[in-house]
Amino acid sequence: MTERTPVLASRLPQVGTTIFSVMSALASEHGAVNLGQGFPDFDCDPRLQDAVTAAMHAGHNQYPPMPGVPALRDAVAAKMEALHGRRYNPESEITVTAGATQAILTAILAVVHPGDEVIVLDPCYDSYVPNIALAGGVAVRVPLTPVSFRPDFGRIAAAITPRTRAIIVNSPHNPSATVWSEGEMRQLEELLAPTDILLISDEVYEHMVFDGATHQSAARFAGLAARAFIVSSFGKTFHVTGWKVGTVAAPAPLTDEFRKVHQFNVFTVNTPMQHGLADYLQDPAPYLQLPAFYQAKRDLFRSGLAGSRLRLLPGSGAGSYFQCVDISAVSDLNEADFCQWLTREIGVAAIPLSAFYGDGFDQRVVRFCFAKKDETLRAALERLRKL
Repeated sequence: MTERTPVLASRLPQVGTTIFSVMSALASEHGAVNLGQGFPDFDCDPRLQDAVTAAMHAGHNQYPPMPGVPALRDAVAAKMEALHGRRYNPESEITVTAGATQAILTAILAVVHPGDEVIVLDPCYDSYVPNIALAGGVAVRVPLTPVSFRPDFGRIAAAITPRTRAIIVNSPHNPSATVWSEGEMRQLEELLAPTDILLISDEVYEHMVFDGATHQSAARFAGLAARAFIVSSFGKTFHVTGWKVGTVAAPAPLTDEFRKVHQFNVFTVNTPMQHGLADYLQDPAPYLQLPAFYQAKRDLFRSGLAGSRLRLLPGSGAGSYFQCVDISAVSDLNEADFCQWLTREIGVAAIPLSAFYGDGFDQRVVRFCFAKKDETLRAALERLRKL
């Protein structure tokens, strides 16, 4: 008998190797400083590691409850109430997830039916559109305003149809590093008020808002909170992206549907890490101090770029741990080719913003990640000053 592997009809025929994998491989090949992928190169607080170790030794190594360890859900509810003034019931409105990516996929699978439309704001995180496709939905891409990346509510309103089931909003925003204002959140609240459109609010960079600004969570706005799945990430907040632990807060009727999918998607999440995080959250200082921690890195990176011809984009760097720059004064190459050239010839890896657009829109902008040790940033800046 001859071997023959059946030919598959792909569920995601447009998906290939991501730009992050391509640029990381290129950075490794050329010994470049990798400011492309969005994760820290430093470790988390030893107290958090100790809390997880203690949980393991205490015997917390079997399945926890499907929605998450009660102590962690209690801590998340208390944190959200303290920061945003809205009380979520930890029993029926908080769910612990295997990271934010699983949370977003699960929310989409829970509410999007075949043929439903979901509005995404380009440029956007690369999981959104494939998630919608897996649910049988249709992604409706609405561009943010070029260069400034502010939401265009006229275009969002024009994209709403009777088939619109949800809209995904991400603030602080990846990849542009811009932050939605209170006024913009209120405009969104007003726009959605007469509809049954759900909101998936991706807030994984919630504790990285700078210059004294306040993160405008959907939880702060009654009209948005009533229709929102609010997604958060312990990985981003506590420098443990590899742990893949996040949360979703949503009104009980939405949480009911979310958990129906969650229980057959991952069922539950790493037990000792949940107990460790619950213990660690008793001290709010680590997340309250995070804006100052990352702003210092942002300011170090920005001041170093002053010695190059890369131009900071207005508004970029207001939140998250990314900084976008205009490359027009440096090169005539398109974004993707420039990033490859920068990696090979200058020794610093970045990500082209065109990779986050459905149509590959190129506005001569690239993204750097500054969630790195200061010595890593200084090494990258020394090379970038050659520009």
